[in-house]
Amino acid sequence: IVPRFMMIVMTLVYIRCIEYALAQPELSTQMASLISVVTGAMTGSFAVFINKESKGGGNDKSDP
Repeated sequence: IVPRFMMIVMTLVYIRCIEYALAQPELSTQMASLISVVTGAMTGSFAVFINKESKGGGNDKSDP
């Protein structure tokens, strides 16, 4: 349940970052860098989450 909760929180933070950037009258390079870093973190964590879910969530007791 913790990984799913973390993905929900990360998705909400990602949406808030994009809302913040779009609400600004002018997009600066610092804001674009923030969106880029958060997007990269979201992509990486989503890939790890999907990989973990496709393998059964890591709850297999027979795997040493």
